[in-house]
Amino acid sequence: MITSHVLGAVWYLLSVDRQTACWKMSCRNETGCDIRYLDCDMAPNQKWASTTDIFHSCNASDTSITFDYGMFLPALSNLVPAQGFLIKLFYSLWWGLQNLSCYGQTISVSTYIGETLFGIFLAVFSLALESSGLVLCVYLIGNVQTSLQSITVREDEWRLKQRDTEEWMTYRQLPGELRERVRKFIQYKWLLTRGVDEEYIFQVLPEYLRREIRRHLCLDLVRRVPFFCQMDDQLLDAIFARLVSSPCTKSTYIIREGDPVTEMLFIIRGKLESATTDGGRTGFFNSVLLKSGDCCGEELLGWTFIPEPTSLPTATCTVKALTDVEAFSLQAEDLRFVASQFGRWHSKKLQHTFRYYSPHWRTWSACFIQAALRRYMRRKMEKGLRSEDSNGEEGPPRKNNL
Repeated sequence: MITSHVLGAVWYLLSVDRQTACWKMSCRNETGCDIRYLDCDMAPNQKWASTTDIFHSCNASDTSITFDYGMFLPALSNLVPAQGFLIKLFYSLWWGLQNLSCYGQTISVSTYIGETLFGIFLAVFSLALESSGLVLCVYLIGNVQTSLQSITVREDEWRLKQRDTEEWMTYRQLPGELRERVRKFIQYKWLLTRGVDEEYIFQVLPEYLRREIRRHLCLDLVRRVPFFCQMDDQLLDAIFARLVSSPCTKSTYIIREGDPVTEMLFIIRGKLESATTDGGRTGFFNSVLLKSGDCCGEELLGWTFIPEPTSLPTATCTVKALTDVEAFSLQAEDLRFVASQFGRWHSKKLQHTFRYYSPHWRTWSACFIQAALRRYMRRKMEKGLRSEDSNGEEGPPRKNNL
């Protein structure tokens, strides 16, 4: 569009120049004509203009004149120079668009060298512009085709893996419900990564880049856990280096109450339900909704404070995915390794923070307080009953006959 504006403006200016050239040529051939009379500021030009014949001989609308205006004839025959600004602007723009689109093939030029050079430039420039447009178009099509081929290759690989998985499940005679869960998980993981092997990308990257990427992805999540807020950057970087992607599908049980806890899960998106019965105690049930920014498996934090643990901690709640969940996980062995490498992990401040914010410790404290309150109420009731019994055995007081 800008190129059409520029070419149209140049064409309009050259049209005015050709009109002036015709007037000057006719003035030289006319007796008593002075070229200075063409200047609007000359005093005698009004009287001369009413008697001269050069304007008639240079009238572009007259087909009988001998002067060849060439490509500038449309502007001069339509009296464009005498029109308003908007007419000049849009007529010149239309001329530029028309001749750029057809490489200047619709114009006819005169023998005037300037006009011929402008026509050559217009044709060559149009071809160059078209060629560059074709090159860009081909480049764009090539990129789109490459992208589509890449996606197609990944989809083919995914279908091949899916077929292998189906054959394996058939060979192992897995039940239908379990097969459907496997299919949903594979499909959900494909939607998350589009077939990109994230673990391979992390392996080929240097350590400092892996650390920066994991910090960008996980810092906000880990910082939402009050226990980790008390740690310095060095300790957090050691944790980030061991986080791995761990997606799960809807209705999946992450962990069941009473089972060993093998990992901590930091939720990126999705919703989970954490329910506990306090070890199967009759009449006790507590349910909490976990969402983006929350975590589960905090039992491992208390486990790391034990000097020589003999076994993994048991889960105090059952965690079930209510929707498809995207999360990062930290394995128990990795958490134990970080705790053993950094002495600050065992500081009194971190232990106090863990016990203060831990849901397990809070539940245990609430149960302990409730049990103590029940014992107190029971002793108080028993004391009241004993007091009533003792008063009943003494009988009513005797009357004095004195």
